[in-house]
Amino acid sequence: MAKDFSSNRNFPTPGPRNGGTASDLAAFLANQGLLDKGVALALRATSRRSAATLCEIIRATGLVAPTTLIEADAEYRGLPRADLCQIPAPQSLAILCDASVWLRHCAVPWCDASGKLHIAMRNPDSLEALLGVLPPNFSTAQPALALEEEIQEALAAIFHDILRDRASARVPEKESCRTWGRRPKRRAVLLTLFGTAFLSTLVFWPTIVLSALVLWAIFAMILSALQKVSALFAHLTRPLAPPRPLPVLFKKPKISVLVPLFREQEVAQVLVRRLERLTYPKHLLDVILVLEETDIVTQNALESAELPPWMRKIIVPDGQPRTKPRAMNYALDFCRGDIIGIWDAEDAPEPQQLDVVAETFRCAPPDTVCLQGILDFYNPKQNWLARCFTIEYATWFRTILPGLTRLGFAIPLGGTTLFFRREALEVLGGWDAHNVTEDADLGFRLARHGYNTEMIPVATDEEANCHTWPWIKQRSRWLKGYMVTYIVAMRDPIELWSQLGAWKFLGLQAHFITSLSQFLLAPLLWSFWLIMLGYAHPLESVVPREWLMTMGILFLGFECITVGAGAVSVSGPKHRHLLPWVPTLHLYFPLATIAAYKALWELVFSPFYWDKTTHGLSLSKTASQSSPQGPSLNALQDT
Repeated sequence: MAKDFSSNRNFPTPGPRNGGTASDLAAFLANQGLLDKGVALALRATSRRSAATLCEIIRATGLVAPTTLIEADAEYRGLPRADLCQIPAPQSLAILCDASVWLRHCAVPWCDASGKLHIAMRNPDSLEALLGVLPPNFSTAQPALALEEEIQEALAAIFHDILRDRASARVPEKESCRTWGRRPKRRAVLLTLFGTAFLSTLVFWPTIVLSALVLWAIFAMILSALQKVSALFAHLTRPLAPPRPLPVLFKKPKISVLVPLFREQEVAQVLVRRLERLTYPKHLLDVILVLEETDIVTQNALESAELPPWMRKIIVPDGQPRTKPRAMNYALDFCRGDIIGIWDAEDAPEPQQLDVVAETFRCAPPDTVCLQGILDFYNPKQNWLARCFTIEYATWFRTILPGLTRLGFAIPLGGTTLFFRREALEVLGGWDAHNVTEDADLGFRLARHGYNTEMIPVATDEEANCHTWPWIKQRSRWLKGYMVTYIVAMRDPIELWSQLGAWKFLGLQAHFITSLSQFLLAPLLWSFWLIMLGYAHPLESVVPREWLMTMGILFLGFECITVGAGAVSVSGPKHRHLLPWVPTLHLYFPLATIAAYKALWELVFSPFYWDKTTHGLSLSKTASQSSPQGPSLNALQDT
């Protein structure tokens, strides 16, 4: 029975069922007793200045059950309600068009009981735009209404194999590392030959080999020092500006955020609570929890969590490689937004992060297609390793990356707090499903295609990997991905030069040379501590001691630069408690050398193996912690 709202303002009587407007729909829902008339008026006003439809706004509020809402909308419009469970979508008609087209418009062909052709849609107002890209077979099709979940489940079933295989190979082959796995025996043979040649040379000419390696290590160290000092100076002279004030009349875009989850039983429910703090209009927010088909643990954990209407699950069909980028590639077509973001399972983003993202994209030039936020940790006091990891992240995301951006270099991306213009992301083919550091790879692929990345002053707190072996496994995956990314980028150096230009090309070389050489050759650099402590150096018999002393001074100077950059990066109020721990980075970075050799081994024998990072190790201490409340002040405290 309809509720009596006679004391509220009267609505105009709706016009013809199939010719009404969103305002008339609000009146219809109120007159049907599904909405309070005052609430309907407010929702109608919101829809006039929003990129979302009235139905999307109502559904985001949770005021009307989705099934009830779609049935009322169908009655109002005078359209059939497509029951895709009772009468499945015809596969023979669906495959006449690419799956991405159907998914983008949230539509699927459907025939009613009489055999009449319809197109089941979430929003029939977009029928004309859809018919413009469909084959002539659908020119006479009439719209019908169906829930988004029903449409996407139907499409996922019809295009199951196509979508599964596409997720593994969206990136063009010449820009992907997937061909690396085709000849494992050849790699093993080449490694054996190279290893034999290297060991033979080392046995017969040890001094020459060691001298050459030391010189290369010194060169990489000097290059790294120049890069770090330049980035530090560039950032200090032009730090990240506070976010622009958000205009009241700005029509905000829809934002879809992918949150890949895999064996995340400990953090799944905590994640929901953290994301509920977001201030972005919920009817414009589309948070997608990306789950693997085989991950029953996380699926069960989420079953007991009450998801808000603006948060949904996408199940990725099992396939190879079972990686985060492959899962995101699959989920990309299911997104609603024009902006695509990424958060990790353990993330706690600042509440107003998405407001800043929307405004930054509004003011940015069209070639700025990626925004990278600041990554931080919410458990820096857990132990020594967590403290050092926090110092390293603060140095990288608050100082070095902003500085490199100011200098005009291409930058590798972090794996989270990333936001893309959807169109550019789709042009690039999404993520390389086989690269275990898909973020770093995508950062350089963006630059190769003429796109820019901008750092934004918003932070996301993560969980610092604070146990030694899990830390080494995580870092080995990152370094292996760096090795693969560099190999792929350098397949055609001339083409890479033409794409990036001289400046960015040299910056890419410097970045990878320093990142990989320093960790792999670190033991040779550590040998200079012998000179500092008054002991003889192994090369003293062939290299003048004065030269070795000079190299030792350079090494000591580099260590001072590392400490100085770390001290500057944690000098703000949020991280000031870490200042006494900055000198202990000398004991922290050797762990990365172990990880580098592990990465080198895996590069040959298991290049696509994803060493899963365990999350939730600090939840007992931080689960009740809220994410930072100031969207910009906290992010800028230590910059």
